[in-house]
Amino acid sequence: MRDLTPVLREMTAALRHRGPDHSDVWVSKGGEVGFGHARLAIVDLSETGEQPMSSGDGRWTITYNGELYNCDYLRRSLHSVRWRGCSDTEVLVEHIARHGVPETLKRAKGMFAFACWDTRESELWLARDRFGEKPLYYGLCRGSLVFASELKALRAFPGFAPDIDRNALCEYLRWTNVPSPMTIYEGVQKLPPAHFVRIGEVGAL
Repeated sequence: MRDLTPVLREMTAALRHRGPDHSDVWVSKGGEVGFGHARLAIVDLSETGEQPMSSGDGRWTITYNGELYNCDYLRRSLHSVRWRGCSDTEVLVEHIARHGVPETLKRAKGMFAFACWDTRESELWLARDRFGEKPLYYGLCRGSLVFASELKALRAFPGFAPDIDRNALCEYLRWTNVPSPMTIYEGVQKLPPAHFVRIGEVGAL
């Protein structure tokens, strides 16, 4: 299995304009999953808010873009958590660790998109807020699932060279917009608002 770190750094570099304060990558112990993150520090300016971030129990790792409007409420609801900082990222990943992704999405209010990895179940989750204020794209490339908050990050993945989706192009020329779940590329989708995707160990959606 190849080392994902160089690829993740290239993809993350393509998003540096979105998060100039810090960037880092994370690869799972088995090497099968990796995240990159370009951070724009707003809530917690310290190192404790850096991403990708793992939960205190080590089960979950998340890369997250957005803002939780009810962050304080969610934080107060998590009793006995030993907090490391004051970022909403930590609140989100610890809430997931306590209640799971579906229940967290029911309770979370805000604008966000995130990917998180469950080490115990070997499952990848992709999720987007109710109104779709934060984008999230995903698709397959040479047998690998790739995802990012901008298409330009996907273009940094080796071998990513999809054809233009003609139907999407027609939509763009007519409405100057490509509606979800379509994108301008064949085989690449935009996760619709208020949706999540769960990818299991065998790659089943």
